[in-house]
Amino acid sequence: MSAPRPPAAPPRTHLSLTINSEPVEILVETYKTLLEVLREDLGLTGTKHGCELGECGACAVLVDGRPILSCLLLAAECEGTEVRTVEGLADGACLHPVQVTFADLGAAQCGYCTPGMLMTACALLERNPNPSRAEIREALSGVLCRCTGYLQIFEAVEEAGRKLAAGTPQKMGETR
Repeated sequence: MSAPRPPAAPPRTHLSLTINSEPVEILVETYKTLLEVLREDLGLTGTKHGCELGECGACAVLVDGRPILSCLLLAAECEGTEVRTVEGLADGACLHPVQVTFADLGAAQCGYCTPGMLMTACALLERNPNPSRAEIREALSGVLCRCTGYLQIFEAVEEAGRKLAAGTPQKMGETR
C-alpha cells in the first residue's frame, strides 16, 4: 500500500496592483477575496469583515475610484487596478475631511461600518463635491449602520463636501 499523498497546495496567482498609492506585488490563493488579501496577507485591517454576502457594506474599498464590496471581489480580478482603503485616506498627519467631519459630528459610533461609510462618502464627494441629501442617502444606501440613525453621517458628508470645496486639510487633533 502506498502512502497517502499530501493535499495539493491551492492554486496561486501573482498580482500587481496599487494599494493606497503604493505598488504591490503579491502571490495569493486564487480563491481569496480582496477583503481576505487586504486583511490577512497585507495586514490592512481597517477594512471590516462583516457579512461576507455583500449586504452590510462594511468592507467597501475604492477600486479605480469606485466603491466596491471587497468581500464579493476575488483578489485575482484586481490585477492592474488601484485600490484605496481607509488606511489610504489620511495624508500623513492630515486627515481627509470626511474623517474629520465624521469625528467632529459624531457620525462614528461603534465604528464597524465607519470604514465602508468613509470610503463610499469619499467616492461620492470625488464625483460630486456638493451632493444633495438625497444623493448622499442613495450613495450610502449600501452601507448599514445600526448605531447612528444616519443623520450624523449625512451631516458629516455634507460638511466634508464644504471642507473639500474650501480646501481645508486638517492635522490630527485640529478643529476648525
